[in-house]
Amino acid sequence: MASSTLVSGSIRAINKGRRLTNIPTRAAITLTESAVYRIKELLKAKPESIALRIGVQQRGCNGLSYTLDYAKEKKKMDEEVNQDGVKLLIDPKAQLTLLGTEMDFVRDTLSSEFIFNNPNIKGTCGCGESFNV
Repeated sequence: MASSTLVSGSIRAINKGRRLTNIPTRAAITLTESAVYRIKELLKAKPESIALRIGVQQRGCNGLSYTLDYAKEKKKMDEEVNQDGVKLLIDPKAQLTLLGTEMDFVRDTLSSEFIFNNPNIKGTCGCGESFNV
């Protein structure tokens, strides 16, 4: 079962040094309205997919990088997050690093990207594509 990695912009990890206060205690990750809208667009274009799967992989000069893939099924240890009609699956390796994270989607003249505001991040590389916890 090969999955297609999303290439609709970049994925950037940031930590603005603030803790998010309005996070439901059961959700590992929350989505902004913009992220919900973009994920719905992506899933509409791939009707065979039931969700997006968020993961992390060893990469970059700071250690970890986020991955986003289309998911056709929920794996045994995936954590499922449902918000505003959108389903996300979190890979087991990413679950602890994503706790308390807000996922946003930002589009401007030159780029479009998902932004992860993660309070667990201790450092990022200069370009913001890799991080450490």
